[in-house]
Formats: sequence, C-alpha cells, structure tokens
Amino acid sequence: MAKSHTPVFKGALIASLVSLIACGASAETAADKIERAKTAAPADVTDHATFLDLDGTVLQQGTNGWVCFPGVPLIPGDTHPMCNDAVWMRWIEAVSSGKPFSTEVIGVSYMLAGDAMVNNADPAATDINDGGIWVQEGPHLMMLFPSKDMVAGLPSDPYEGGPYVMWGDTPLWHVMTPIEGKKAP
Repeated sequence: MAKSHTPVFKGALIASLVSLIACGASAETAADKIERAKTAAPADVTDHATFLDLDGTVLQQGTNGWVCFPGVPLIPGDTHPMCNDAVWMRWIEAVSSGKPFSTEVIGVSYMLAGDAMVNNADPAATDINDGGIWVQEGPHLMMLFPSKDMVAGLPSDPYEGGPYVMWGDTPLWHVMTPIEGKKAP
C-alpha cells in the first residue's frame, strides 16, 4: 500500500502560508509610518505636514512647511519620529551631504515620542561604555540658533535640568529642550 504525502504537503503549505502572512503583517505600510510620525509633534503641526520616509520618499504631501519622518532620517532603520521646520531640514541636508550649516533664524524640531540613546558630546560615538555622558531623551524639542553666543549660558550636561547644548564642540551643535524630567543613569 502506498503512503500518502498529503499530510506532509498540507503541513508544508500551511507553514509557508503562515510565514508569508507573518512577513506581510510585519511589513510597515505608509499609513503606519505616517501614524508613527504624527506622534512627534502637536496636531496643529502634523495635520498639514509633509510626511517623508527615511529614504526621502514622499508618503503624504503637506501644505504647512513642516516635514515629519517616522524616524531620524540620518539613522537608517530608526523609529524615533521627528517633525522639522525648514531650518532643520536644511541642517539634515547639510549633515547628510557633509556640507557646513549656518542659519540666520532659529530652527525647531519636535521629537515628542523621544529619542535614541546618544553620547551628548560626540555624535559619532557608539560605545555606551566610552566614559562620555549618554542620554536617552524623552519628549523634547530641538532648536538651532544662528550663533553659539546665543546659548552660551546653557549647560552641556543633560542632567542639570532644563535646556542643554548637545554636541557643543562639533558643527552639529544644537539645543535640546526636554519636556519631561529624567534621572542620570
């Protein structure tokens, strides 16, 4: 009597379908990315913002000059959403192209869903055990200023309380403005 391979075939087919469904379920849609990006800023910013994917693909065109991302576009795969004004968009473009940045006006970026753990002095640092001051900021605003003189009185220690200068000794310096308190590790 010949053995039937039907149960084995059915099992393999079911396993393949489950795998395909799982892959499809984990694939993030444009709508998912837009929803995450909307958590970066107040609704009066996001309601009419342009939404871009991390690679610059337009997910939804807006009309108010704000640009929101589902993550930090300088970090592939990042999921910490941000919404930027035109000044911050010029900063991101300069950083990604290695060109110098300057501004005559203040720039604002919202990251109300928080940020990744970073070294407050060195944007290129990757080892949390390097002895630097590391911070994972919760909800915050980031601000760019025309001159460091304008922020000379701000600390560079993120745990002093209030706004502080991040990456102060680099061309990427900016001011972090926490919305919630945090404790030093």
